Amino acid sequence: MSKLEIHQIPVLNDNYLYLFKDPDSDAVGIVDPAEAEPVLEKLNELGWTLTHIINTHHHWDHTGANLELKEKTGCIIVGNKHDSERIPGIDIQVEDGDLFEFGTQTAKIMAVSGHTIGHIAYWFKNSEALFCGDTLFALGCGRLFEGTPAQMWESLSKIRTLPDETRIYCAHEYTEANADFAVTIEPDNKALLSRVKEIKQKRAQNIPTVPSTLAIEKETNPFLRPDSDHIKETLSMVGADSVSVFAEIRHRKDTF
Repeated sequence: MSKLEIHQIPVLNDNYLYLFKDPDSDAVGIVDPAEAEPVLEKLNELGWTLTHIINTHHHWDHTGANLELKEKTGCIIVGNKHDSERIPGIDIQVEDGDLFEFGTQTAKIMAVSGHTIGHIAYWFKNSEALFCGDTLFALGCGRLFEGTPAQMWESLSKIRTLPDETRIYCAHEYTEANADFAVTIEPDNKALLSRVKEIKQKRAQNIPTVPSTLAIEKETNPFLRPDSDHIKETLSMVGADSVSVFAEIRHRKDTF
């Protein structure tokens, strides 16, 4: 089976949309469209016809173009069954554990609440691709606007069990700011320090830092590492549980 062909579209100040196609069918999707025009332009450039919008959560910068794109293309909108009232134009309602068929491809739906209640992610195993919205970022995670630290840590723990080669298609270019924070949590993490240098070089040339891989996130992202003994020592939280450590890291980032 072929892998998804994925194109990254930068919009607004720091959002990324992902336009993707199943090469073995006519299925074409867009993840969390904030604006319609850049999507329509890319579709025209590629000669593709949009068939699906997949939404991870309800925030306007992820659903703002739902209705316009649906009107202009006739596409189908996919979103969380348990947050359907906040997903404009939703047609297909999915929930945790469902398998969503996209052409010849299959995405496993993962409930990953924390940033919002009702946030979901789409894991295309065959394509080694996770569309995770604002749950996991390169070197970061989403703010807890609606959920609790326990909910977010449970969500991130689910993601952490995926294969290391999984590519993390997150929705924002926050990596440089996240890197500046991450080194305050793990100043002696050699893999992190090397990654920070690479990130600075890329951003100086306006090169995207995402997608990353789950393997590098597990090595360097403090929000995936609250069970690290080194981090617990740095935070003077030796013996604390992972939820408490995660909550402290999140609090420090919120006030950084």
